[in-house]
Amino acid sequence: MAISFGAAFGFPAAQWLSLDARYRLGQVRSDAGEVGHRAKVYSVAPVREMQKRGWIKDTRDIASIESDLKRFFGVDDLDAIPPISVATRRSTAHDTRLTPVQRAWCFRARELASALQVPAFKGDDAETRTLWMKLRELAAYTKEARHVPRLLQEHGIRFVVVEPLPGAKIDGATFWLGPTQPVVAISVRFDRIDNFWFTVMHECSHVLHGDTFSLDVDIEGYEQVSKADPDMAACEQRANIEASGYLISKSELESFIGRVAALFSKERIIQFAHATRIHPGIIVGQLQHRGELHPGSNKDLISKVREVITETALTDGWGKFVSQASLGSV
Repeated sequence: MAISFGAAFGFPAAQWLSLDARYRLGQVRSDAGEVGHRAKVYSVAPVREMQKRGWIKDTRDIASIESDLKRFFGVDDLDAIPPISVATRRSTAHDTRLTPVQRAWCFRARELASALQVPAFKGDDAETRTLWMKLRELAAYTKEARHVPRLLQEHGIRFVVVEPLPGAKIDGATFWLGPTQPVVAISVRFDRIDNFWFTVMHECSHVLHGDTFSLDVDIEGYEQVSKADPDMAACEQRANIEASGYLISKSELESFIGRVAALFSKERIIQFAHATRIHPGIIVGQLQHRGELHPGSNKDLISKVREVITETALTDGWGKFVSQASLGSV
């Protein structure tokens, strides 16, 4: 028709199509503002995943979603969501570079931790040595991991487990609710005893040094963190070294590697584990991390620990949900 009109009246067909398009658009009510508002609300957090986990109501009503997100983040304006932690021990706050998914996970961890009744954290040298020693003793047997929440709470450290949201890639986070209220949150996204104990010791290192904030995103991706923030890189490097060293001293591990000379049989690993009173799966993990063992070797020595820790820790995920009402009675 546009071509016919063009031929009849001497106007290009494209001009007739343009007029027709303008007319049709004028007949339709524009909802661009509503669409833009919905997109903005959904960009703040992983709404669908949070609804699946019961963190906010499962609804399509954008006003209700926005209201629930404001409650979840504790703000009156979604443009004013505060940082997840306060710099209570150091005056310089790091750029945390949280994605919306990571931020939501951390806020849920903080919500759970705030409900725990825990004595004030002292953080003196004697308490630090005692805590490291007791944690190290628990790392000898899989089932002993169930005592970690109680032990940390006795020393003034809140401990929670939050199943990771898709795409978060979080192993653990350390933050502070106040000057004497540190929190260790872990995700147990890798159900391996070596990863569990490394993460726990790594986060406890941050607490014992009074670090303002630590977000450990995919421990294996440390080099990316180093390039992004040298200060945080030094902080993470120290936590990595201390976590590994307290589990198995560097000298003992290197002595074992030298004696065995790459012949890491299952029997020799178990013997070394008994001699150092550590779980053999933790030794396997450290050997794999050093490149002494193939990532897939001796997997049967690496115990699963998720079910053990979620039995005693305040947990959100894997079918466990702590409602808003029940948080007050934790």
